[in-house]
Amino acid sequence: MKTTRVMTTLALAALTIGAAGCSKNEAAADAMENRADAVRDSAEATADKMENQADKLDNKVDGVDSPAEQAVENQADAVRKSGEAKADAIEDKADRVRDAGR
Repeated sequence: MKTTRVMTTLALAALTIGAAGCSKNEAAADAMENRADAVRDSAEATADKMENQADKLDNKVDGVDSPAEQAVENQADAVRKSGEAKADAIEDKADRVRDAGR
């Protein structure tokens, strides 16, 4: 009986310690994913501003972008893609952290 009680206590202690480690990794991974969202949102906002500025470079309503407008829009696309790539890398790292806790 005493042996069973000791074994049960040890098993519960091991589960508690394991759960604490998981929650720490989970919290770190969640923080990384929040950071990834912030990076993505920031890049998107910057690209949107750039595109709005690009629209002001071409006053014609002919459906054809001026070279200056197209250049700024290309830069906005690059900002958006770069932000997406950075956010994806952060999310991949968060996944590795989360998986390490399992």
